[in-house]
Amino acid sequence: MQGLYENISTLKGVGPKKQQRLLKLNIETLEDLLYHFPRGYEDRREIKKVKELREGEKTALELQVHPLKKRRSFGRGPSLLQLVGQDDTGRILITFFNQAYLSQKITPGTRLRIYGEVKRGPRGMEVANPDFLLLGDPQGSSWQEIFPIYPLTKDLSQKELVKLIKMLLDSLKEKDENEETFENLPRSLIRENKLCQRLTALEHIHFPRHAQGLKVAKYRLIYEEFFYLVITLNYKKAKVLVEEGTVLGGEREVQGFLKSLPFEATGAQKTVIGEVQRDLGRKVPMSRLVQGDVGSGKTVVAMAALVAAVASGTQGAMMAPTEILAKQHYGTLRQFLNPLGISVGLLTGSLTGKNKKRMQEKIQEGRVDVVVGTHAVISEKVEFQNLSLVITDEQHRFGVRQRKTLSKKGNNPHVLVMSATPIPRTLAYILYGDLEVSVIDQMPKGRKPIETKACPNSQRDTVYQGIKDELNRGRQAYVVCPLIDESETLDLNAATELHNRLKKNILKDYKVGLLHGKMTYTEKEEIMQQFTNQELQVLVATTVVEVGVDVANATVMVIENAERFGLAQLHQLRGRIGRGEHQSYCYLLHHEVKDHTLQRLGIMEKTNNGFLISEKDLEIRGPGELFGLRQHGIYNLKIANFFRHQNILTKVQRDVAELLREDPMLSLEKNRDLRSLLEDKLQRYRD
Repeated sequence: MQGLYENISTLKGVGPKKQQRLLKLNIETLEDLLYHFPRGYEDRREIKKVKELREGEKTALELQVHPLKKRRSFGRGPSLLQLVGQDDTGRILITFFNQAYLSQKITPGTRLRIYGEVKRGPRGMEVANPDFLLLGDPQGSSWQEIFPIYPLTKDLSQKELVKLIKMLLDSLKEKDENEETFENLPRSLIRENKLCQRLTALEHIHFPRHAQGLKVAKYRLIYEEFFYLVITLNYKKAKVLVEEGTVLGGEREVQGFLKSLPFEATGAQKTVIGEVQRDLGRKVPMSRLVQGDVGSGKTVVAMAALVAAVASGTQGAMMAPTEILAKQHYGTLRQFLNPLGISVGLLTGSLTGKNKKRMQEKIQEGRVDVVVGTHAVISEKVEFQNLSLVITDEQHRFGVRQRKTLSKKGNNPHVLVMSATPIPRTLAYILYGDLEVSVIDQMPKGRKPIETKACPNSQRDTVYQGIKDELNRGRQAYVVCPLIDESETLDLNAATELHNRLKKNILKDYKVGLLHGKMTYTEKEEIMQQFTNQELQVLVATTVVEVGVDVANATVMVIENAERFGLAQLHQLRGRIGRGEHQSYCYLLHHEVKDHTLQRLGIMEKTNNGFLISEKDLEIRGPGELFGLRQHGIYNLKIANFFRHQNILTKVQRDVAELLREDPMLSLEKNRDLRSLLEDKLQRYRD
């Protein structure tokens, strides 16, 4: 097994140049080469007649060769070997470039099977440089009935990849005739799931002999890929479960907090609060994700957990990705927790040195019960007296290391992470495999669904008239500029240009502000305060408004070039409106008229359900694109698909749960090899 992690350069025929080309395909080791799967196959088993040929199609023919014509090139041009192939329905011209040596193999009267793309030339149908099989000499050709088609890079051909993979598979078969030492799944699971052996699966995925063999190979490899994803994450979780944290109570205080709210908590909120309280009452530190749609009331769940922490004589911390969001949380927590005698402090990077030091002293001395802040909370100078609970909001914007650093500020504190990016539950268990998952799938009473309409750019005047109508009623509006790429500079330029254009033309009679990510915290705060105070009627912004901007009077949003956004992000942006009592409207302006674009935007028109939208986004774009996880090797699935293979994923999750129930740390003798493999994989991901 260890040999598969050897560099690809150890394979015969891979020199420095080829190694660099393979690296462009993320093929660095021998294992990477084995798991570089075909994107499709050419089925060469069906033999056609010459009279059935159509221009432009790739096809297989069986022909008898007529006398050859060999041409020498002039200057540096290619040499040509031309021959005529004939069956009982007609003839076709066959041309080989720079392969004059074939005239020794393909002699008049030879029977030949060829595969290639047919074109119509001056003398009828013809094919150039086809793959061929000498029917009298199977060893003397490159023929393969089901031919794999691989993702390629420049200067690397299909035949080169096929040759390398075939060579590697042949060498593995020689070393491991019974395949057992090459196996990487527990034998019990192979038997129970009737899986083929790993080496068999790899051989059939690359070089299938028939459809059934390919089907069996795919199932095995999909199961294997899901298995290592699920067990790696659950194994990491099992390691956490051996730690001990602080047992928190406060049930009576939490109930008092809920009764003090000026509104009735939803059933979903109460259910999730109950799940959190059960976790807090255990010795094992809580690791729970609470996900819910925009406006579903996750903050109430967070506050209930903080009440439990403070009631137990400890401190809590809440971390937000931006200063705007941190300050909004600070205001909300003070409003609802101060009347209960709970002190709340704010710690952000923009605090002056003197104020920052004073806040750090209060935290260390325990004079602040709850600390709200940005990444400043995890700086080395911040020390807590007794931190028992850590909450991170919009957790997908934090790195794992940031969350771990915050957790180390206390004695194995309970961790609650919140996300307003709805994710299908099955996928959430994978993406956040080291967390339990709670879902708030119910909206507070009185929320009106946002009316959404996708409009072509030709309807721009009508859309902006809709904005004016709302502004004239005393409401406010967002205009989100096009998402160009991940460059903040380009997005800033687009926002600035749009802002100037609207101020001078369409919205010249209204007060229009600009908000973008390049602004300082003070500048952002000033603009947001002006918008909140209704000193600005329209806010032109980049996607910085996606998180943490909450103005109930804003009832209309226009998203320019909506086709450039994913569905999940469109939904997040739309969530900035519809937060008050008035009906809200979202217009998706687009330049494209392609069917798939209209289909995607049509989903936004039909539903306000973020979980349904996320499922569609997952189906269309895949988890890597949707959640920005392509750079994390652990999530780079090569053959499995979260959406199409949910039944296999569910089976894997059950199998892994049963395996770890019996042996949580994989310490039994029969699981020793599996544990070694997992530790090795985790180490390579860390490296």
